[in-house]
Amino acid sequence: MAFTFLTAEWRNLIFANYAIDPEVLKPLVPYGTELDAYNGICYGSLVGFYFQRVRLFGAVAVPFHQEFEEFNLRFYVRRKHQTGWRRGVVFVKEIVPKPAISLVANTLYGEPYATHPMRHEWRTDADQQYTRYEWKVNGAWNHIQVRADQRGHALVPDSEEAFITEHYWGYTNRSSSGTKAGRTSEYEVVHPTWSIFPVTDYSVHCDVTTLYGSRFAPFFEEPPRSIFLADGSAVAIRSGETISR
Repeated sequence: MAFTFLTAEWRNLIFANYAIDPEVLKPLVPYGTELDAYNGICYGSLVGFYFQRVRLFGAVAVPFHQEFEEFNLRFYVRRKHQTGWRRGVVFVKEIVPKPAISLVANTLYGEPYATHPMRHEWRTDADQQYTRYEWKVNGAWNHIQVRADQRGHALVPDSEEAFITEHYWGYTNRSSSGTKAGRTSEYEVVHPTWSIFPVTDYSVHCDVTTLYGSRFAPFFEEPPRSIFLADGSAVAIRSGETISR
């Protein structure tokens, strides 16, 4: 039976979206899933956002770990289920500033977390909002930042923004090291549809080679195909199925 193992709020999510060669992503696709594409393009997204009001099992607040930044690189997959297609995400790496979070995520859930110093800044003026997330790699600060309209709009069905934000499942390869891939953990991310805020200016500086490997670097040398800001909401992370041979 599915159960909720984490609740939180995700706020001010920046999505910078790049076209990635499927051949680079295929070795990372968990067993039982396949690459998902929008208009024939396989996307990888650099995502910066803020965790608030984190609770384990819906009730337990962990001291000093209720608010923190996260930055990640993710791509998109889908799984054929008896109820229809389940559209999900796979994380290449997730960065947080709290070592305990990385330890729990890596050990218990097999998620590829890493710990780096992080900070953020939010500002607003008369008609614009400014959102910036930073993380330190090899002694240098990296960042993703946007300036966006104060007024957002509802998510447009079947749009690129809908494709990026409406993957409500997560998939993690849980095969043991040195064994043939054949075991995947699934979880569900429950949240309402988010509003989208058009971006008027942006900057992305990410040491892709150090964080994700040289095979990813060429795809991030060009500007993103799209970048937008989403307001975020309360979220609940629920257990799913274990997919195995």
